[in-house]
Amino acid sequence: MELAYYSDYAVRLVNTEEPGRSKDALTSVEVIRELFGPHTQMARRATESDLSRFRSVRGRLRAVFEAADGGDETLAVDLLNSLLMEFPVSPQISGHDNRDDEGRPLWHMHLADHSSNATAGFAAIAAMGLAFHLTEHGVERLGLCEAAPCRNAYLDTSTNRSRRYCSDRCATRANVAAYRARKRLETERSASTGRTADTAQEASAPSDS
Repeated sequence: MELAYYSDYAVRLVNTEEPGRSKDALTSVEVIRELFGPHTQMARRATESDLSRFRSVRGRLRAVFEAADGGDETLAVDLLNSLLMEFPVSPQISGHDNRDDEGRPLWHMHLADHSSNATAGFAAIAAMGLAFHLTEHGVERLGLCEAAPCRNAYLDTSTNRSRRYCSDRCATRANVAAYRARKRLETERSASTGRTADTAQEASAPSDS
């Protein structure tokens, strides 16, 4: 499993909360287990006590995205380093059962799980994945959706570093809102211009006296 894969763990956890809509999907152990994806062994260790710990890690990961989105890359790195120090990982070379055409193992880097609880395990791989993405692609590749009130986190993988929204849905919604705003402004300007013309015409009209 490539290290880049793990960066999505941070995004998935951060996006369980929508602060602008006062929504929080992190409400049960089942939700936590779903966040682990294929890491079923680690997910099985999740308990009710992990809920508050997961929310704490989520807040710290969101702070990394907020710092990056605000252009403060030093703060983003410091916050991420703090998570890496608290939740260290054990990288290992793994081949699993994957083989190439000649039957040789497809070796790759894998993050081994030696954590004491589900939260520590998830935080370790999420922080490491995010750190890999940041150092490989740049801090500006960590963003928060610009389509208010959505502030979902995303990882910009576009070739021209142009991503601004977490999804096509938010991009469409933002474009429609911008279009409507432009039309309202054009209507207001047109009405203002019409009123100005009427006023000027009245002022230049000959007096009956």
